[in-house]
Amino acid sequence: MAATLSLCFSLDPQRYLGHHHLCSNTLFKLHRTLPFTSSTPIPKYPLPLFHKSDRYSFKSWSSSSPPSTTTATAPTSSFIEEPLRTGRFLSNEEYDKLKFLEDFRYFQELESGSLWVRVMRREEMDMTVELLAESFVESMLLPAAYVSLLKFLVKQYLIERRALMPHAATLIGFYREKKEHGDEEEAERLAGTVEVCFDKKGANASPPTPTPPKNSPYICNMTVKGPLRRRGIGWHLLKASEELISQMSSSREVYLHCRMIDTVPFNMYAKAGYYVMKTDSVLILLTLQRRKHLMCKKLPVLSIPEQSDMSDSDEE
Repeated sequence: MAATLSLCFSLDPQRYLGHHHLCSNTLFKLHRTLPFTSSTPIPKYPLPLFHKSDRYSFKSWSSSSPPSTTTATAPTSSFIEEPLRTGRFLSNEEYDKLKFLEDFRYFQELESGSLWVRVMRREEMDMTVELLAESFVESMLLPAAYVSLLKFLVKQYLIERRALMPHAATLIGFYREKKEHGDEEEAERLAGTVEVCFDKKGANASPPTPTPPKNSPYICNMTVKGPLRRRGIGWHLLKASEELISQMSSSREVYLHCRMIDTVPFNMYAKAGYYVMKTDSVLILLTLQRRKHLMCKKLPVLSIPEQSDMSDSDEE
């Protein structure tokens, strides 16, 4: 099966290797830079809070028993500090949303263990980069030697995307195996990641084709570690993304891409309620890219936190 559930990096090495956006829709530019063969098919800001919207007022738990905090996932940095490093001014709404992103949690008990999803913090970027780079190499059938190059490109991409918070966010999931009788408690480990864009300001400058609406939420770059697949982790990364979008965006239509060859992710998206809006023309193959579906789902309007459907916890 493919290495990722939905890996939609758009790699443009020309920007980072000499010129300076991993976010242009030109996967084929990476191909042009690599020797492919026929067998070798991205201070706290003191703004006054005049009001606080109810939409950003709760922590999201998808199980009645939230997990205990561990040192492996304990926060050590504040999202509110980050915009000052770039001199960016925060509106009151952006300030509220950043605080909500910092507090957001999605927890789910799975058959084989438990999953905790939250927004990636600065000190967790390197391990997220490694996961994405390895998944991209696997999904593109590239030689393992290209992992180092991809780590560099992916890190530049994540740095840029992180600067767009709260208009976009990268979520990471930590998994803990169920404790067997007599076994020691297992530490949480990084299991997967997914990126969410909430509005036009967080949209990629040059998104993959078929092009989704820039003012609508968009889910991309979802991957699960190989040894932890088939446990429902991908499903709940998707559910966590949808739950966060429901609280962060006024738009109800969510978009994502899925390559035509990735049948397992496609079945999962279809099961979750996504349908094909448009499919790449066969001419896209001339640019050395895989054909993709643009899929869409209309989220329900929520007045209270949505409870995840435990019956759908396993991927197809």
